[in-house]
Amino acid sequence: MTEPLDLDATGQAELVRHGEAKPQELVEAAIARAEARNPELNAVILPRYDEARAAAAGELPDGPFRGVPFFLKDLGANFAGWPNHNGMRALKDAGWTTPVDAELARRFRAAGFVTLGRTNTPELGLAPTTEPAAYGATRNPWNLDHSPGGSSGGSAAAVAAGIVAAAHASDGGGSIRIPASHCGLVGLKPSRGRNSFGPELGERWFGCCCEGVVTRSVRDTAAILDATQGGAPGDPYEAPKPARAYREEVGADPGALRIGLLAHGPRGVELHADNRAAAEAAGRALEGLGHAVEASHPEALEDDELPMAYVKIVMASTALALESWGQKIGRELGEGDVESMTWELAKRGREMRAPELAAAVSYMHGLGRRTAAWHERGFDLLVTPTCGQPPPRLGELVSPADNGLLGFVKSAPYGLFTMPFNMTGQPAISLPLHRSDAGLPIGVQLVAPYGREDRLLQAAAQLEQAGTFVE
Repeated sequence: MTEPLDLDATGQAELVRHGEAKPQELVEAAIARAEARNPELNAVILPRYDEARAAAAGELPDGPFRGVPFFLKDLGANFAGWPNHNGMRALKDAGWTTPVDAELARRFRAAGFVTLGRTNTPELGLAPTTEPAAYGATRNPWNLDHSPGGSSGGSAAAVAAGIVAAAHASDGGGSIRIPASHCGLVGLKPSRGRNSFGPELGERWFGCCCEGVVTRSVRDTAAILDATQGGAPGDPYEAPKPARAYREEVGADPGALRIGLLAHGPRGVELHADNRAAAEAAGRALEGLGHAVEASHPEALEDDELPMAYVKIVMASTALALESWGQKIGRELGEGDVESMTWELAKRGREMRAPELAAAVSYMHGLGRRTAAWHERGFDLLVTPTCGQPPPRLGELVSPADNGLLGFVKSAPYGLFTMPFNMTGQPAISLPLHRSDAGLPIGVQLVAPYGREDRLLQAAAQLEQAGTFVE
């Protein structure tokens, strides 16, 4: 007999809706699993179990996920009065709690989710592995010696371990899709402006960042996007409204699509054989579903300027983050308050001339136009590996104290295929379509034109229904 927690979030919500399970029962089961499995994973770092029990026993909103257990990442999606440390020891030591609800958190609550606490993340979400000094390393449920990815590694580990069926995640260079790839999950990075950063922020990282979830099914990803998408008053921009609910795209026929396949490392970066094989196998699977697949990709992805423009945006944003957090906790943050990589990025951000940053942002906008031009030539989707390398062992991407940028440089293969689409603002999804020779998950990324999450979800659901997802 299938345990309720082994169902996806939609399945759990149906049990509650039909009176076959109570929210309190689901929440207690999730807490029990967390207490049994989290000690070896270190995915959940800020549990709020008593509050979750009280919420489940009270009057929950009658949303599509009423009574379903859920976690928030320790970065973004603020709940008023809750801790949110962004993986930073300085905020942890200061006992920082957030003063207001984020719009996204309100929408998760309105959807009926019962939040059990927060999950681990690297400091300021800067790394594709989750090993912050503040809370220690999170381990991959598939192999405890390996990383679950980052920066949404705690959320991905909690979902992959079966503690919850879905969890909040965010993505500034691959931080939804990389953990989804490493943990065998579905991870959608929505279009720029699809989910609001209100009321405290208009955007993060000059538009590179977005928020969403990691899940175990395409239908969960679609239905949660329905619950969260749309602008809020004062947002600087908003993605185009969908023609219909995203959940209706699951099972909808996308027609015969023209799909480009990128199965080599752009700009001469080495691509692991397992990751190449994953993308090539996805191409064959899509051909088997009636789509036309050919070796093609936007030429702009080969541009040597691309990664440096992104790095300048990250450096400037990190400098701003340290200044902003210092103001919030009432003291200037110094080198001893943060990890070596964070400090080095912030230091270089402070040294950057304003025209350099303006040029990087201008380059980013041009990149978006150049990738859109490739789609305008008739390509509906692009297929790539999600990452350039399989899940790393813990410790491989951590910077030593005397070389703060080493981990950042070594992380490049993991954001090789994800980061460009943070810059362009396009939606992209990682799907669990392959395993490495070592038995670890390898994700494949589908990318659509700006605003076309519908097309991504249609194709993703086809692959899921065809039985190509690995378990």
